[in-house]
Amino acid sequence: MAKASGLSRRGFLAAGLAGLAVPALSACAGPVSAGLAGSQLNPKTLVYWNLFGGGDGSRMQAMEAGYQKTHGGSSSLQSTTFAWGNPYYSKVTLSTVGHKPPDVAVSHLTRAKPLWEGGILDPITDDDLASVGLSPDDFSQAPWQAQKTNGHNIALPLDTHPLVMFYNLDVLGKAGLLGDDKQIVPLDSMEKFEAALASISKVTKGPAITVANVAGETATPWRVFTTLYNQHADATPFLSDNGSKLTVNWDIFEDVTSRIQSWVKKGWLNSGLDYGTAQSYMFTGKAGMYLEGEWEITTAQLVKGLKFDMAPIPTLYDKPAAQADSHTFILPKKDRSPEQRKQAMGFIKSMLDQSMTWAQGGHVPAYLPVADSAAYKKLEPQAHYASAAEHAVYDDPAWYGGSGSTFEGIVGAELGLVQQRAATPAQARQSIESQLKIYLNTPSPL
Repeated sequence: MAKASGLSRRGFLAAGLAGLAVPALSACAGPVSAGLAGSQLNPKTLVYWNLFGGGDGSRMQAMEAGYQKTHGGSSSLQSTTFAWGNPYYSKVTLSTVGHKPPDVAVSHLTRAKPLWEGGILDPITDDDLASVGLSPDDFSQAPWQAQKTNGHNIALPLDTHPLVMFYNLDVLGKAGLLGDDKQIVPLDSMEKFEAALASISKVTKGPAITVANVAGETATPWRVFTTLYNQHADATPFLSDNGSKLTVNWDIFEDVTSRIQSWVKKGWLNSGLDYGTAQSYMFTGKAGMYLEGEWEITTAQLVKGLKFDMAPIPTLYDKPAAQADSHTFILPKKDRSPEQRKQAMGFIKSMLDQSMTWAQGGHVPAYLPVADSAAYKKLEPQAHYASAAEHAVYDDPAWYGGSGSTFEGIVGAELGLVQQRAATPAQARQSIESQLKIYLNTPSPL
């Protein structure tokens, strides 16, 4: 009977939601409904969706203006910004199965994988690249190789945004941890790192390092854990087979979480701080170091009187690693003429050409003509941590995984409880296994 109906899971979703997708999205703010209809109203207008707010949003708007300036003015582009996280990816999915997708959209690389598996994306071919003067050699290898799926290019990376270490120059200077170049001395061993934490704590009379982990902040505990987890030579994927198997090395899980908890017990790491307070500790000298994504560079630069720098996370175990994701450009599945494909690729190329503007917000450019340029190498403190992108570790593919995902929320919350000393590593493991069971045993809804 299923065979006679000819409906796949994706086909069933499309059939059930196609009639609802447009009205549901149109019920949002005015610019959203305009974005859905834009291509039909004016075929020459490129419709672009993204999820950038704050400093990223301002920089993206400047880049969009650069495209408009060379492509016929404001009528050449209709850009819409949606809420970050699951709501955004739901809109991209619904619009595509409802046959009203944007021409180009932004996706985190880790979220592009399930979109591809669900048949939501068109591949980007070598001919597409060549049509605007691009080739695979124009991109950093870590994000380029990470986006390749089943032999296809599914997304073009704009950047890599790794977990990095911010540090207060005044505090680390008093702790004797700055070299002649006024940058942090190498701390690439557990012994050196823990000695540094002890020295910093003597200066601050409190924590040496801060990591946000309360008030709904689940992403940072996950990023810190998986960074240290993947520095182990014997680390296995946390998830395998597109999220259907839990394959984490629990011995390494125990080692990392116990180590983090020991730092809290010694007073070197905060027990519980929300996102804003965790960074304010480093900004005001109450802590010497702060672990977060490099995008907080803009916030730090706005703090009056703050002297800070940034560095990759030290290699405390066997090999360098930094949890990361990449903002990428995707082509939602739709019928496109050759001219429309080239138009979409031309927009992406324009954004890549303006990667220096994007880099000012902290993200490491994936486009090598910019990343390898003298101008970027002179950009500080960005150039001081850019090497972290070479050791990027992306979350394992899963329909419920990736940046801002259900997986991140579940696992990150348990890791936060470990840092708060509200749960033991063993209790965190038990809760993770229990909560993930339903997702492991549920096929992708796409």
